Amino acid sequence: MKRPQIVAAALLAALTLLAPAAARAAKLSENVDQAVTILERFKEMPEKGIPDAVLRDAKGIAILTVLKAGFVISGEGGEGLVIAKLGKGRWSGPSAIGTGGAGFGFQVGAAVSEFVIILNTDDAVKAFSHGGNVTIGGDITAAIGPVGRNLGADVMPVAAVYTYSRSQGLFAGVSLQGSVIATRDDANTEYYGRAVTPDAILSGAVKPPASADKLDRVLAKY
Repeated sequence: MKRPQIVAAALLAALTLLAPAAARAAKLSENVDQAVTILERFKEMPEKGIPDAVLRDAKGIAILTVLKAGFVISGEGGEGLVIAKLGKGRWSGPSAIGTGGAGFGFQVGAAVSEFVIILNTDDAVKAFSHGGNVTIGGDITAAIGPVGRNLGADVMPVAAVYTYSRSQGLFAGVSLQGSVIATRDDANTEYYGRAVTPDAILSGAVKPPASADKLDRVLAKY
């Protein structure tokens, strides 16, 4: 086996062995459980948490678990979901999303990061509704979100989306700038029992399974 093949095989092994369920073609029901856990973990960091005002004003939320691993060749992969606010404490069902890529550069080891992406505008929600690829920082402007529970309610968004991240239990402040996020149509079909579009899901036209209630309860006050 040639050296490039060996390196690629090592990267694949790292991604396979070290990735959490959300980075191994997890079912959307598993992504829902993971999303609830991620939101609860962010609540445990009040000084670096997502301000209530930001959540109340959000038009939608995307939640991802991303693994970055590599040895000379770096790569990343992740999965999660996006939901849209329907109004009066109601949220849409989840639509499955994923991200991944590879590049060159000296990187050894692996790291798992959890991302919460606040969709501040209707256009940001529409970008995820089209069912194609969404480039963070390209199709929609992005910025690392403000933190702290006591953030004033009159703060205006400075970007279409805010990104928040945790890595190894700590607030990371890492952006997803340049990342491409795509719809996982197969995961949506399996979860809803039929072929459904992201637009139908995020508009509230599709009733989600009961397993989505746990995520709705976490966000019900916003």
